[in-house]
Amino acid sequence: MVTVSSRPPTPTRPAATPAGLLARTALQALAAVVAGHLAMGVVAGLGLWAAGAADLPGGFTAVLAAVVVMAAGGKVELSGDAGALAGTQAQLTAMPLTVTLVGALVTGYCFLRPLRHHAVTGARELLLRAGSVTVLWLIGLAGLSALARHDFRITVGGGEAEDPLLDLFGELLDSVNPTVGFRTDLGPTLFYGLLWILGVLLIALLVSRRAPLPSRLVRYQEPVRPVAHAMLLLLLAYVLVGLVVGLVVAATKGRPADTFAVLLLGLPNITWLALGVGIGGSWEGRAEGPFGLPVPQILDAVLRGGSGGERADLSTVDLSSLAAQDGRAWWLLPVAAVLLLAAAFAAAVRSPARTRLRQHALRTGVGFALTMLVAAPVTLVEARFGLSVLGIGELDSLGGQVLLRPRVWTVVGLALLWGLVLGLLGGLLASRVRRKGEVEQPVHREDGAGPPGPPGAP
Repeated sequence: MVTVSSRPPTPTRPAATPAGLLARTALQALAAVVAGHLAMGVVAGLGLWAAGAADLPGGFTAVLAAVVVMAAGGKVELSGDAGALAGTQAQLTAMPLTVTLVGALVTGYCFLRPLRHHAVTGARELLLRAGSVTVLWLIGLAGLSALARHDFRITVGGGEAEDPLLDLFGELLDSVNPTVGFRTDLGPTLFYGLLWILGVLLIALLVSRRAPLPSRLVRYQEPVRPVAHAMLLLLLAYVLVGLVVGLVVAATKGRPADTFAVLLLGLPNITWLALGVGIGGSWEGRAEGPFGLPVPQILDAVLRGGSGGERADLSTVDLSSLAAQDGRAWWLLPVAAVLLLAAAFAAAVRSPARTRLRQHALRTGVGFALTMLVAAPVTLVEARFGLSVLGIGELDSLGGQVLLRPRVWTVVGLALLWGLVLGLLGGLLASRVRRKGEVEQPVHREDGAGPPGPPGAP
């Protein structure tokens, strides 16, 4: 007997042509790039507005473009001109990591979103998507680099300066219109911007729990992704804690605009340094000159507080030096332990049940070490400005420098040790929780009682 169904056949979606796939991929890549740049621009603009940069004479757009370029790994050079009477020296190396983090999260999410319904993806399609985002990102970065240039006129003296030498040469300098400006070095900007966007796309694939991978890489998903995702949560948790502390400071202390400027431009610069210091790592640096630092007061005090580094003119930033300024700095140690243990536990719960304890400890240790290998170097800050008149030396009233650099390999080594220990503890805690891949076994009793078997079983 043959049964004929009256239901019409379900129409099948026609396969996409190569040209259609290329056009759709290009549009999705463009959306990811535009969203990433727009998010970075909004955060940077709000931060600069809070810092008072909106009052700059005609240079806000250029400064905004420069901040976004720096956040994407670009290089901005400072310059000055005071004619034959004076010489200037200026240098700036820093990343506004709040802008960087927001741009990376938005771009990575938009890059992965079109793949969310795929079980697997072909290597060719993945490379096409990554290549499209990379090319368009570099084009956008080049456009921003063209905007990131401006000169500001500086005024010296005025009859009320406390420095007699500064007052003496003030009118002479004003007569030649001394300026300080910034330009983007396009070659290094595109090179480091390329590394930045490739790193963002790679990390997005590593930390995503559901993004499809080419079939040849699926076997690496279980040992890598749970720990990578947990390390991202650890970094975001530190940013969230810093945000809460910053909001409390803004509400209870004076000058809330300055606090919001730090939150919107450089919050991870401080919180990820706190993570490294909390596990026993150290930074070295110094701060001198009249310029205030957008950092907590105890960090500024340590940087201005004298020697202690490998060189006599550098200060060491670690738990003991911070605690000497404020005993509450010791809380960085238990906070690091608790948050890292939580990350190790989360990674263990999301790992297959067959994962051995030593495997999880090793993966956590390596994952945390690699995380700090990425997070610690980007907290580097080097800034210097000096003005010398007639070659007789710099004017202290207009000169200053800030240096803060991590001892990277010390931080990475300690991160490996902490990851091994707390990865072991996190795995032990997760062993009490039902995990992926576990199957409940029936309980057999000697008297024959137990759970009912399938129908027909003896």
